[in-house]
Amino acid sequence: MLVVGIAGGSGAGKTTVARSIADKLGMENVAYISQDWYYLDQSHLPLEERKKMNMDHPNAFDNQLLIEHLAQMRAGAVIEVPTYLYGQYTRGTATNPLAPQAVVLLEGILVLATPELREVLDFKIFVDADADIRLIRRLKRDIEERGISFEDTINRYLATVRPAHEAFVEPSKRYADIIVPRGGENDIATLLLADLVEHYAVHKPNHRSNP
Repeated sequence: MLVVGIAGGSGAGKTTVARSIADKLGMENVAYISQDWYYLDQSHLPLEERKKMNMDHPNAFDNQLLIEHLAQMRAGAVIEVPTYLYGQYTRGTATNPLAPQAVVLLEGILVLATPELREVLDFKIFVDADADIRLIRRLKRDIEERGISFEDTINRYLATVRPAHEAFVEPSKRYADIIVPRGGENDIATLLLADLVEHYAVHKPNHRSNP
């Protein structure tokens, strides 16, 4: 099993890159995991307090559970991945079963920012994009797909998303094996990357890049 970490800023195009890899390999050969699913449960806090929390800090995630789940998948076990309720800013009570596949795509803003998580990745990708493009994409996604208001999205971006990107996300680029410029709009890079992941999955199953 090859575990591929796909990091980058919010709205950089990580999901587009992951989808390109999955399309190349075939969905039946890929297990997709979003780091967002592993936000710590904050349901004990009032909604207004949850809205003010920094969800872009490495400590906002249950990295221990995520690492345990990846280890279980390497051992061939089906895991129960948590769910996250974006409009409520907390983890949901439901879980979803996820079976191990030849390639596991782990996507999230801080996938490369946590040393313990980097150590369990076989291949590390950083998806890069200009700040204005990332902001526009985040606004569109949060409003249209996640039911978050324009005001809440902008306030969170200014208070936590932009500072955390500069402090944690951008510096994690140095740990990437490959950097994809222009995000999901870089068709040539994503196609070449899909070919590379396919090569390692088939020919180098024990490949592990330096953490």
